[in-house]
Amino acid sequence: MIMSEHLFPTGSTPYDLVIKNGTLVTAEAVFPADVAVSGETIAAMGRDLHGRREIDAAGKYVIPGGVDVHVHLQMPIGRFVSTDDFYHGTRAAAFGGTTTIIDFVETAPDQSMLDALAARQALAAGKAAIDYGLHMTIGPSDIAKLDQVAGVRAAGCGSFKLYMAYGLRLTDGELLRALEAIRDVGALPVVHAENWDVITTLIDRHLAAGRTTPHWHPRSRPAPLEAEATGRVIDIAAWVGTPIHIFHVSCAATVERIAAAKAQGLPVTGETCPQYLYLTQDVYDRPGVEGALPVCAPPLRPAADRDALWGALASGSLDLVSTDHCPFTRAEKATGLDDFSQIPGGVPSIESRLALVYDGLVNRGGGNRTAALSRWVDVCATTPAQRLGLGGKGRLLPGYDADIVIFDPVADYVVSPESLHEKAGWTPYDGIELPGRAVTTISRGEIIVDQEKWQGTPGRGRFVMR
Repeated sequence: MIMSEHLFPTGSTPYDLVIKNGTLVTAEAVFPADVAVSGETIAAMGRDLHGRREIDAAGKYVIPGGVDVHVHLQMPIGRFVSTDDFYHGTRAAAFGGTTTIIDFVETAPDQSMLDALAARQALAAGKAAIDYGLHMTIGPSDIAKLDQVAGVRAAGCGSFKLYMAYGLRLTDGELLRALEAIRDVGALPVVHAENWDVITTLIDRHLAAGRTTPHWHPRSRPAPLEAEATGRVIDIAAWVGTPIHIFHVSCAATVERIAAAKAQGLPVTGETCPQYLYLTQDVYDRPGVEGALPVCAPPLRPAADRDALWGALASGSLDLVSTDHCPFTRAEKATGLDDFSQIPGGVPSIESRLALVYDGLVNRGGGNRTAALSRWVDVCATTPAQRLGLGGKGRLLPGYDADIVIFDPVADYVVSPESLHEKAGWTPYDGIELPGRAVTTISRGEIIVDQEKWQGTPGRGRFVMR
C-alpha cells in the first residue's frame, strides 16, 4: 500500500498522543507505523512521531475502534428491559474494543417519531461512555406517520428498522410504503427478516402437542423460511429502488439469497453475529435454564450453517458482524421454561465480538494472515461505519475521529462472566479460550480503557448524526 507523503511526516512535532511501534491494521493493509492524535482526531500516521504522551504498542495491533451497528441497551421488550443500560453496555463495549454503537428507537402509538428520538437520546445522554447512533423503528402504528420520516432523517437517523416478525411486523404492503418513504429521504432500511405467519403457526402446533422446551425454538423458525422472507423483502426493495441491509443472518439459505442479489448488482448487504458463528442449536437441549439462555431470533442453527457463515464472512457474501446484544438475566430467561415462545430473546455479545471474530477469521481461518487481519478490521469497523453512515468512524486516517484500539494478539484469556463487564451474569461463550484481546481503547482521543483498566465516564459519548 503506497501512502502519500503527508501521511508520513517525520520529526518531533509534539502531538497530544502518539501510539508508537505498533502494527497498524486497516481494511486495506497491514504495516508498521506510529499514529499521532491531536485533540479528538487522528493527526498523522508515520514513523518517528512524538507526542506529549506516548504509548508503546510494540508487538501489538493498532486498529480503528470497533463499530457495532446493532445493539439493544436499556430496551423495553415485553415484560422486561434488556439488562445492560447505556452506561454499563457502552462500558463493556469499550473494554472489548468497540468505540461506536447504534441502538434503536421505538415510538408509542400516540408519539411522534421526533419525540421518541428525543426521549431515547435523553436516556442515553447522561450514560453513554462511547459514541452512539440510533435506528428509527417503523412499526404498524408508524405507517400513518411516514410523513415524519424526513424530519427524523434530518435529525440524524440515517437508518430505519423494519420488522417482518413480532408485534412490530409489517405486512408486505406496509413494507412497500415504508421502503418508499425511506428511499425518498436517502436513508437505509435495516430488516429483521423471518416469516411470522409460518412461525406462529408452528409455535401453536408445538405447544398444542406439549412440545414446550427450548429444543423446539429453532424447529418453529425454519431456516428456509428465514431465507424466503429475506428474498421477499429484497425483491420489494429492488422494485422500490432502495438499498437494503439484512440483520442477523443465521443460516446458509439466507446467505444464498443475499449472494444471489449481489450477483445481480443489487445494493444489498448482510450481517451475522457472534452467536451464529460460535454456537449451534444443540445448546437448546441443555437442561433447565441453560437451554433457555441462548434463545434468540433468528435461532441458532446446525453446525453446517455455522460453518457456512464463516465462509460467507471471509468471502464477502456477508459484509459485517454486529452483536444484536440484548441480554436478560437467568431469572428472566427462566420465566419461559414451560413455554419456549415466552422466553425473552437475546444474548450478550457486546464485549466479546472483536476477539471472537479475530479468533475465527485470523487464528482459525487459514490462508493469508495479512488478508485475514484486514478482513477482521473491515467487518468489525470499516464496513459497519461506511454502510451505516458513520462519517469519521471506522478508519485510521488523518482527519478521522481518534477512535483507536490496541489489540494484544498474545493476551490469552478465557471468556467468563467474571472476565467480562456485562451485567447479565452469564455469557454464551463461557469457557471459550481466546488468543488475543483489546487492552487499550481510545475514544475521540481520550484513553477510556488503559491496559484493561477503566478510565471512562458516563455521559462522555456523543450522538452521531448520520
